[in-house]
Formats: sequence, structure tokens, C-alpha cells
Amino acid sequence: MNRAEFQRLAELRLIEGKALLDSGHYAGAYYLLGYAVECALKACIAKRTNQYDFPPKRSVIEDVYSHDLIRLLKQADLSKDFEEARRADRALDENWTVVKDWSEESRYSAAVQGYRANDFYAAISQPQHGVLVWLMRWW
Repeated sequence: MNRAEFQRLAELRLIEGKALLDSGHYAGAYYLLGYAVECALKACIAKRTNQYDFPPKRSVIEDVYSHDLIRLLKQADLSKDFEEARRADRALDENWTVVKDWSEESRYSAAVQGYRANDFYAAISQPQHGVLVWLMRWW
């Protein structure tokens, strides 16, 4: 996959997640919205990849192929910038607390409450303070 494909998937998963949210399918919405963030982070990582670079150490590759949003943020080399942005923007910081613990393991949960899925959507999509919106500036 390449950067443009990850960007497109992030946007698509956001749309799909919102459609599920609007139809009351909260667990599926939560799951897909998390993948929107993951794909955005992977687009940021892909932006930093040069065509002829030798693959990095194995541990870096394992982090890149992770679903862990915190590990991906680090591999995108955005941890410092994101931390500064969160310090300057309390709403972004609060949104990150909603988003950071998402896991691909949520695919096995059918019991995600509506408020949790709605909060997650708001946390990633707010025009001025959304986590996904912030990441899109860097991809």
C-alpha cells in the first residue's frame, strides 16, 4: 500500500464509520473509526518513506505493522509535534484521551455504547480539535 491509498482508506473509514453510527451500529462504527485514525497515521509514516531506502530494524517494522495508535504516532515521528499541539489545545488533548486506547480488538465487541462511539467520532472529526483532522495536516 502507498500513502495515497492510506489517505483514501482513512477518509473512507470515516465515512463508513459515520454511516454505521447514524444507523445505530455503534460497535461497528467505533471499530471502523479507529481504523480511520490508524490509516491516517500510516499515511504519515508512508510520507517519510523513501523509495530506495533499506528497510529499518525489525522492531521498527513491527511497530509500523502495528494497530497500536501510540506506537504508530511514534513511527510517524509526530510524537513531539502532537504533544506540543495537545499542550496548546486542551480540546485536542481531551480528544486524544478518547482515541488513544482504541484497539483492533474492538472488532470482537458487540457492546460498544452509543455515547462511546459518538464521543470517538467527535474526538477524531472536530474541525478545529479533531485527532484525525490534526493528522491530515501531516500526511
